[in-house]
Amino acid sequence: MKFHNDKGYIATDVNFPDSPATVPANLEVFGNLPTSTKPVHGLVETPDQLIDALALQAILKPIPLGEAFVALDLVSASQVNEALRRQKEDKSLPLGQILINSGMLSQADLQSALVRKMGYPLVDLKRFPFDLAAISRIPLNLAMKLHALPLLELPKALVVAMPDPLNFKGNQELEFCAGLKIIPVMANMEDLLVTIVRLHREIRMRGMQTTTEKAPVVKMGAPNTDRKDAFQLAHDLTKESIDQLQEDRSIEQSDSTLVNLINSMIKEAFTHNASDIHIEPYPERQKVLIRFRIDGVMRHYLELPMSSSSALVGRVKIMCDLDISERRKPQDGKINFSKYGGFPLELRVATIPTNNGLEDVVMRLLASSKAMAIDAISLSAANVKTLDRIMHRPSGLFLCVGPTGSGKTTTLHAALGHINNPDRKIWTAEDPVEITQTGLRQIQVNPKIGWTFAAALRSLLRADPDVIMVGEIRDQETAGIAIEAALTGHLVLSTLHTNSAAETIVRLIDLGVDPFSFADSLQGILAQRLVRRLCPKCVTHTPLPDDVLVELIQDYQSALPEAHKEHDHQTLTDIWTARYGLNGRLQHYHAPGCAHCADTGLKGRVGLHELMSSSTEIRQQVQHRARPRDLQAVAITEGMRTLRQDGIEKVLAGITTLAEVRATTND
Repeated sequence: MKFHNDKGYIATDVNFPDSPATVPANLEVFGNLPTSTKPVHGLVETPDQLIDALALQAILKPIPLGEAFVALDLVSASQVNEALRRQKEDKSLPLGQILINSGMLSQADLQSALVRKMGYPLVDLKRFPFDLAAISRIPLNLAMKLHALPLLELPKALVVAMPDPLNFKGNQELEFCAGLKIIPVMANMEDLLVTIVRLHREIRMRGMQTTTEKAPVVKMGAPNTDRKDAFQLAHDLTKESIDQLQEDRSIEQSDSTLVNLINSMIKEAFTHNASDIHIEPYPERQKVLIRFRIDGVMRHYLELPMSSSSALVGRVKIMCDLDISERRKPQDGKINFSKYGGFPLELRVATIPTNNGLEDVVMRLLASSKAMAIDAISLSAANVKTLDRIMHRPSGLFLCVGPTGSGKTTTLHAALGHINNPDRKIWTAEDPVEITQTGLRQIQVNPKIGWTFAAALRSLLRADPDVIMVGEIRDQETAGIAIEAALTGHLVLSTLHTNSAAETIVRLIDLGVDPFSFADSLQGILAQRLVRRLCPKCVTHTPLPDDVLVELIQDYQSALPEAHKEHDHQTLTDIWTARYGLNGRLQHYHAPGCAHCADTGLKGRVGLHELMSSSTEIRQQVQHRARPRDLQAVAITEGMRTLRQDGIEKVLAGITTLAEVRATTND
């Protein structure tokens, strides 16, 4: 006898053979979880509705699938019998799939029967809030293979959405992988594929490493239909991932899926404000790993089958006109991404041969952008005043130093923008031109044809400049010409790869420049680093504990000369309280994490600076080839703050954390 209950499902007293994959889960898997008393109609949109629907399904006795098809007038009894006969010949295919393959049934009809006659909940993936910890229990390759998306982790089971909950073999694979009983529910196939990839990429971009750590709940919402929306790019990657499940398929460099994949990858990196893309093939048929560097930290982005390795690297080489047959030597090139229908973006590409005949690719994103204002690059008020004084001098040498990726070019362009007016002729020689400014005459050097920084600098001296910016001083020749230009009435700006302002002076003297000429030309040296900011959306503060204050003071005072006034504990505390205190008390800032910062507590980056301004005493130290320690002591006495000291003040201001400062600066 059949009857309708208050939730629209049909129960029956027909006996059904017990099978772990076909009989709905017993109520015991829910433990003591509360369930809603509200009836569930239509698509399931919340975890409470899903638990409620599963609790109902657990007490129903589903009818045989063939009988459900007949009851819904989807097929005839004779067609079901014919499908059952075929199933006896090939037991690997379920009944529903046999009917679909024969054209007697559609995927939508199968879903309708499973939902209406067997009680399987149908989940709306566009509205359901997902638990990333549950999703990370199933690796992406298995999730894509079985079209399986974990929704909830219960005390004794994992609720998984799939298009066919009667895929017995697939359910067993999932149970073995997750170590939990699998409770299958229904979801639309197309929504599943897109959502699986989107959520797994979300997991990787958040830096989640294990399935045991607590993960946030993410509500995806309906996709945006904008052409360049990340959702559309995720859909392209999804289709590519499905194709790549066939590991042995030979992939060509011209394969349209591969071309779309690389374009999508670059767009996604640009969308996430990544500075670099790393393509890393591994030997012995392991996956090709693609990672992004975001805010200075590497983030796992995507895995591809090893069969795509050669074609992937080859396609990148074609895009930047490199020799695709040369795999033994490193190569450098550039990609103008706008040529491929993408953003106005240039990528600097380096290929590096690795073991087993493989090649890594590193692509640095160089987005054409406008210069920042000088007061927007996080310089302290004292440093802004000093830099303004230097930039308005008619001649001299100003250097910005630090490691690769520390924002040196951004700072120099901010300084140039500060003095960029019709009264001055400003030339730049750069490799590459990353930032453009109206009023600047900018040159792209090309060492391959002999158009080096030194050659460009010689030419610019004959072009009636007032200000010259040289992208980098790499050798004695360029350093000598820059100093000569600074001594003959030009303001010269450049960069150098050194750790601190004081070490820069020693480095240039070691290159062979004349210390007397260098001392006369030098106007200032700005050393800098980038650290991650505290997320402005979730940052909180509490009164600074006394032990933390003592730790900060000791760290700050370690670089001060003995006679410096800030060596006094109370004096330094009073200065900090007046400058950064809230209601007369220093604060400890902390960001627990939120959706805006991917639950890291950190979002964006900020500069730490060390500005050494030239003076009579500094010039004398340079002429006498003083040690970096002595040069730094003189500069601090004259008002300079070291990178560590500037970082500590930004910690007190609630901009960054002490851990970030210590990780990027020396003691």
